[in-house]
Amino acid sequence: MFLFVTLLLAAQMLAVQEPPSPLALPQLLSRVAEEAEVFQQNAPKSLTLETLEQRALMPPSRFHPRIGKAAMEVPKPRLQVREIVSEYSVGTLKESTSRDLFELRQVVSVDGRKVQSAESARHALSLGIKSPDDRVRKRMLEDFAKHGLVDIATDYGLILLAFTRRGQENMAIAAAGEEQVGADTAVVMYWRQKSSEEGALVFTGKQAARRSLQGRLLVRKSDGLPIRVEAWTERQDGKVTSRENATVEYVESAHGFLMPASVVHRHLINGSLITENLYRYEPFKMFTADTEIKFTELPETPPAIKK
Repeated sequence: MFLFVTLLLAAQMLAVQEPPSPLALPQLLSRVAEEAEVFQQNAPKSLTLETLEQRALMPPSRFHPRIGKAAMEVPKPRLQVREIVSEYSVGTLKESTSRDLFELRQVVSVDGRKVQSAESARHALSLGIKSPDDRVRKRMLEDFAKHGLVDIATDYGLILLAFTRRGQENMAIAAAGEEQVGADTAVVMYWRQKSSEEGALVFTGKQAARRSLQGRLLVRKSDGLPIRVEAWTERQDGKVTSRENATVEYVESAHGFLMPASVVHRHLINGSLITENLYRYEPFKMFTADTEIKFTELPETPPAIKK
């Protein structure tokens, strides 16, 4: 009798310790959609500091010696490394009917040199959304370009929004096994957008165009939490193949919803790496505003003290 009771208790303990059954693919995708929609609701109420480190292969300097053997050498491309720190948030175009979200930035420092105060940058963010079209984003990229940056990628930190229920309807998604991400086992899914309507916005010269994306989505096997999104798009122009790769890591914020922790973006031409952008984000803070960006967390000028 004692032996029976002991075995029964042991069996009960094993049953309690048994890990939960992994979620099926439809359940995983439903969980991803829920997280994407929570992200959509809360991202416009958040603010953080973004650090961009860009490594870009630039054309050779125009000046080179023309005496002796040095004059016979072909100038080599040079590596340019820049660091840009910006106040970063997410918002909508005020007059847009779609209410689509996009990234907002105001540069605070360039290569350690202060450009403006954090308070001024936040105030500029709150005033900068006035145009109802993509020209707003182009102006922000032009602002980055004037600080010497090239091949700027934007909105990749928001790629989780592509996986809302509506977004998934525009995708072909298939299971692709499992792999380890840190201490977590992740379920891997290949995804491909069926059209470019909700794809990446790419600026080439004065032209703006959307390109459909494809990639991999990694979710935690135990509960379906999205932890990484990989995306790429490719364009052929004659003999030149241009490819954009991006990897976005997501973490759960202190406020209980996912936000980007880092973005690695690479631009390749005919298989050769031309530009690498590494975006890192500090923990996100929440505004007190409930809807649009109003930056009510900024202190107002204190009233004069009456004597």
